[in-house]
Amino acid sequence: MTQRAITTMPLALALGMTGSVLMADNPIDTQLPNAPELAAYGEMAVGVRQLELVNPGQVEILSIDPTADKPETLPTYDRPLTVEMWYPAQAGAAGDTTMKAFLRDGTTEVTLTGRAVRDAAPAGEGYPLVLISHGYPGNRFLLSHLAENIASKGYVVASIDHTDSTYRTQAAFGSTLVNRSLDQLFVLEAMAQIAGAGGDFAGLYDAENTGLIGYSMGGYGAIITAGGGVTAASVAYPWGGPHGTLAIHQAGSDTHNALPDARIKTAVAFGPWGMNAGFWDAEGLAGIQIPMMFIAGSEDDTSLYENGVRAIWENASDMPHALLTYVNGGHNSGAPMPAPAESFYFNESKGFDISEHYSDPVWDTVRMNNIAQHFVTAWLDDHLKGDADKAAYLDLVEDSNAGVWSMNEDGTEKEDHTYWKGFRQGTAKGLKYEVKGK
Repeated sequence: MTQRAITTMPLALALGMTGSVLMADNPIDTQLPNAPELAAYGEMAVGVRQLELVNPGQVEILSIDPTADKPETLPTYDRPLTVEMWYPAQAGAAGDTTMKAFLRDGTTEVTLTGRAVRDAAPAGEGYPLVLISHGYPGNRFLLSHLAENIASKGYVVASIDHTDSTYRTQAAFGSTLVNRSLDQLFVLEAMAQIAGAGGDFAGLYDAENTGLIGYSMGGYGAIITAGGGVTAASVAYPWGGPHGTLAIHQAGSDTHNALPDARIKTAVAFGPWGMNAGFWDAEGLAGIQIPMMFIAGSEDDTSLYENGVRAIWENASDMPHALLTYVNGGHNSGAPMPAPAESFYFNESKGFDISEHYSDPVWDTVRMNNIAQHFVTAWLDDHLKGDADKAAYLDLVEDSNAGVWSMNEDGTEKEDHTYWKGFRQGTAKGLKYEVKGK
């Protein structure tokens, strides 16, 4: 390890290094004192379990030579997908609450700690299902803070490891472009079959009432799954899906017109990628057929903001769509878990400090996570549970800095009170929330 690597590592780790890095707890469940109201964990115990799924007969993008003539028959394979499932568990569940996950460097395995008990017995029935789809690269634990949080409030969450797109399996980008939405839809169907079969999870959740959360390339996939079709130009990119394999997602194609799956009622997209690279236009985005919340940083230098995420929101269909903006936040706004302690080192082969994959130059990560937990809870409760009370948390003045705190002595609001609901006095700063559509 270089001297630069040691000096950029937290002091507690650097002092304890004797040939290996000390193990850290890396909590994903931190709640700051100024966290907004709906960020708080729910009353339910949470379990977590790993599932191994296989999607048979999928086109094997990595085996296609884009420089050679198109073969008469495209190669296929059985595509493996690992899923981490968080769910409401029996009260008093106790046991292992750690998770093993690899860092962005693809080689360092770390321990994450939360509140979910490994393989705890599930409890209840009929919960909404939520799918989580990470970025490129990423893994199923990247949004674990959000998965565990909403599971405690009565959701079953299935977070996907997308083959060819994880830290350990990162491969040609064309595979991610073609497979991202297909993976989401396959996992939905697989989860529906699990809930309908006998066993621990029979009846636990209702796959007919599903939400989808995607970050970056997961957000790209969520837009496709929601009905947004990609452009003809993007199908033809030489660095994209080889030999037109992305055409299955092109706006107006028969395959894409079959979307969205009626079981998916709403979606949340953090920093969705693609507008910046010509994958979306007004015609394709008009195909979105479910309400969506978009979450972005105004200084996103990966998906971009004005010509990226905001442009997606502005061009989306007439369905209700919201845009939550972390002012001065970057691409990591709200989605990634806090940077594990072991990630604070400069990786020579990657050319950057690994912690940068999780963090933001301006915003505190836990603060961003708590805000995301608050808004995603309100959005999902409104759209998947029909909880009309939560809609009040989404009826806000656009600029949080413009909100007025005006309360009576008995704690009731005065007529001129416009402060963001659920935020304590002085804590709703640096955010914007805008809504379009009917």
